[in-house]
Amino acid sequence: MQNNDFVNGLLDFVKRSPTPFHAVQNMVAMLEAAGFQRLTEKEQWQLKDQPAGGKYVVTRNDSSIIAFRLNQPLTAGMFMVGAHTDSPCLKVKPNPEVMNQNYLQLGVEVYGGALLNPWFDRDLSLAGRVSYVDANDQIAHQLIDWQKAIAIVPSLAIHLDREANENRTINKQEHLAPVLMRLPEQEVDNSKEAGPRLKMLLLDMINAQMEAAGNHKVAAVQVLDYELSFYDVQAPAVVGLQDDFIASARLDNLLSCYTGLMALMGDDTGQNALLVCNDHEEIGSVSAAGAQGNFLKSVLKRLTGSEESMSRMIASSMMISVDNAHAVHPNYPDKHEPNHGPLINAGPVIKMNANQRYASNSETSALFKHRCDQVNVPVQSFVVRSDLGCGSTIGPVTASGLGVRTVDIGVPTFAMHSIRELAGYKDAFYLYKVLRHYYT
Repeated sequence: MQNNDFVNGLLDFVKRSPTPFHAVQNMVAMLEAAGFQRLTEKEQWQLKDQPAGGKYVVTRNDSSIIAFRLNQPLTAGMFMVGAHTDSPCLKVKPNPEVMNQNYLQLGVEVYGGALLNPWFDRDLSLAGRVSYVDANDQIAHQLIDWQKAIAIVPSLAIHLDREANENRTINKQEHLAPVLMRLPEQEVDNSKEAGPRLKMLLLDMINAQMEAAGNHKVAAVQVLDYELSFYDVQAPAVVGLQDDFIASARLDNLLSCYTGLMALMGDDTGQNALLVCNDHEEIGSVSAAGAQGNFLKSVLKRLTGSEESMSRMIASSMMISVDNAHAVHPNYPDKHEPNHGPLINAGPVIKMNANQRYASNSETSALFKHRCDQVNVPVQSFVVRSDLGCGSTIGPVTASGLGVRTVDIGVPTFAMHSIRELAGYKDAFYLYKVLRHYYT
């Protein structure tokens, strides 16, 4: 695979994955097309005998995914890559409809540590998962995506706030509700409950999607609940005078999910290989589908069959936790630790922290550097300034939960947690090369 083809595939994947649900759906489709067999947690697994035990994929909550291939006895260990499917965003509240000054708005909660200013004046759409009752009185679920721009969070004009460029603050409750439409006068009646409006739109969309797809599912009759997120409809793009960068929403961390996925599907031989992409990393990983849940441990226990076998496998295993790193910013170089400012398009970054906010240590760092050297991939190091707080990843959670050797790495990125992030055109492919080599 060439760099151009890889980047085009990455940008297409990110564009088609506005929520973790869509990302997992797309990953499952790609894995099944590559010969991976679908498993479900509630059924007994009939796996092929070792070695050459086949290729499998299992999901949880439709938003977390584990895919693995078995080529060696399990005592040889499992070579794992971990990432996360979620990104900071604006999530719709359960009873969101607000009619203010004759405008229809939807109330939102801020999910994760979003950089809020870039959300203003962007063309926003809405996507997610909807749970409903069908005509047979059964609960069903459907992914929806408006795809087109249906909302915007307009800025307050500078004429009404002359100090906006110096000290404007954002109130998450009062200032972030997207505007969807101007209501005709005859429809405005604040004495009436506005609640059913969104659910009726969702009901119509679900039935229209089934009809357009020739789907013979029983018609939806009542929306029960939903998990919906706003997202920017601007397509991912290659930018820069010399096409140095890729710009997109959700590069943190769909870039890592896609890169790990392509590496896993790249070769059917080599090591026992596993990719886990968890939801809810941006809010601490504390959920059944998050890295602090038992999803990965449960899968590994089912593969090994006993505590002793599990312990032996873990002792020979390794995890590469892949999550974007902060590139040194040319306008804010003082925000970076001297001698530890990763550059874009200079290779993946090993993330270190003495207080174990990252799981890397000298052993796992050396192993990753050696893998990079073997495929001529440059590698960098990142340490946060000693007077700044350090973020974290699924790496320490997984390392402590399993006892597995772990290294935290990622591609250098500008504007992390913005509605539009910036990474290097070369770096994603560098990462793919080393992860593919790691799996073989």
